[in-house]
Amino acid sequence: MNAISQKSADFLLRSRIADAERGDVEALFELGVTYSTGRGGIVVDLIEAHKWFNLGALSGDTRSQHCRAEISHEMTAREIAEAQRQARSWLGVTAYHSRAA
Repeated sequence: MNAISQKSADFLLRSRIADAERGDVEALFELGVTYSTGRGGIVVDLIEAHKWFNLGALSGDTRSQHCRAEISHEMTAREIAEAQRQARSWLGVTAYHSRAA
């Protein structure tokens, strides 16, 4: 990926994270998809994907619930536990938790 494409991908990722912090459930789902598929040149990271799908699932998004279950089959129990820890941590440091579940 060239430098311009990488900057664009980084900007889009930061933008979606900012949307997620504001409670945008679609952004949570899209972040999960991005990390689970490597979309936009992002390195596939199932722990990060599970975290975002988990946050979406907590908000009632059925697509996130389904995707979280699907990628769980490819993860170890330790990886799932880490993803859940990261999701709890994210909820603890953002204002989003007041809108979740």
